[in-house]
Amino acid sequence: MSTDKEVFTYDGRQADVSWHGALCIHVQECGRAKGELFVGGRKPWCQPDLASMDEVMDVVSRCPTGALSVERKDGGPTESAEPENVVVVTNNGPLVVRGDLQIEGAPENAPSLKFRASLCRCGESKNKPFCDNSHEDAGFKEHGAVGETGEPVDSGGPLRIGKAPNGPLLFSGNFSIVSSGARVALCRCGQSNNKPFCDGEHKKVGFEAE
Repeated sequence: MSTDKEVFTYDGRQADVSWHGALCIHVQECGRAKGELFVGGRKPWCQPDLASMDEVMDVVSRCPTGALSVERKDGGPTESAEPENVVVVTNNGPLVVRGDLQIEGAPENAPSLKFRASLCRCGESKNKPFCDNSHEDAGFKEHGAVGETGEPVDSGGPLRIGKAPNGPLLFSGNFSIVSSGARVALCRCGQSNNKPFCDGEHKKVGFEAE
């Protein structure tokens, strides 16, 4: 096992699995998965050689935050973007995004953020634009209803995710928010009266993220 302060890498013969601690919000998709790849309380917690490559790729790709990634050594296929960009507005929690992602300011040592990410929408994360579970302590309550779906959009292509200074997340490209797209500003201060969309409330409350 090796580490670069934020990232722990668990070495295997066919692949290395890395865990980016700053991105993990402990959804525990990995720990609840069947098999011996991840076992809580064991040292090391992750042992890539105790699972097939198909199992490794499956479990890692289910991580919704991009905290887990795989570097294959066997020449097999690596993770790729899903065919449709999707933004899921979770109940009382973050925006969970999957697809061909181009996230402004994404750390280079978290390659899975090209495919999977969980983005703060309560305004309290210490790791913006990424979720760090601060919504739980803040008591953030918003059930994630999207409302009117808007016009149908094409699928495929990159989804660019930028940030308005001390304002909303800016999504540009083809994607679905249960069914919406084109160009959308999504609240990240937690105060919008039209969640998940931005209504400018961040200016009134003096939200600061940068």
